[in-house]
Amino acid sequence: MNVIVVGAGKVGYYLAETLMEHGHKPFVIERNKELCQKIANNLDIPVLNGDGTTLEALEAAGVEQCDAFVSATGQDEANLIACQLAKQRYGVRRTVARVNNPKNLKVMKKLGVDIPVSSTDNIARLIEREIDAAVIKQLLSINRGEATISEVEIPRHYEKNGTSLSNLPLPDECVIVSITRDGNLIIPRGNTQILSGDKIIVICRNEYLHDLKRVLQIPEGSHR
Repeated sequence: MNVIVVGAGKVGYYLAETLMEHGHKPFVIERNKELCQKIANNLDIPVLNGDGTTLEALEAAGVEQCDAFVSATGQDEANLIACQLAKQRYGVRRTVARVNNPKNLKVMKKLGVDIPVSSTDNIARLIEREIDAAVIKQLLSINRGEATISEVEIPRHYEKNGTSLSNLPLPDECVIVSITRDGNLIIPRGNTQILSGDKIIVICRNEYLHDLKRVLQIPEGSHR
């Protein structure tokens, strides 16, 4: 997944590092040359020394091809402008803005930001959840958001077609509850196979949803 991150301060750095570790492709835009050098050297990812509120910088970063856009600078106005440009000018599907002043949360939402976030510690988790939503559809939140009941649709040309559940290294905090195949409900056992076209219902702690997607090896944008 291609993600543009505006701002390479502590929040932007942490976010880019987390996304990279999870197999995504972050591209950072930062005004400060020293911060650009730091993130390029430490993370070895593409960095653009520029202003994320300008069309020139966004286009140079490949905004038209990105799947999600995050503006994590220390200035709410800059974060709003960057997200508005990405959403309205280039049609980016998901925009996330760091909100330094909690009073600006509602304003950000009204002005078109998909996900305004005031708690910086939650940004990486939220963007991960939005990214994984293309593969894992969350149906119901459990225990005040600690876990979810989710549906996973297996693509028609599934690389692991025929694999038994016992041979999948599922996270301990994930349980496959049922499989729907050709309209029939299956209560799975260890020898139950995962087949192309299956719909799987799973209970999983939120922090393990990304691990579940990795184990199942279902790419974003799969044709179902």
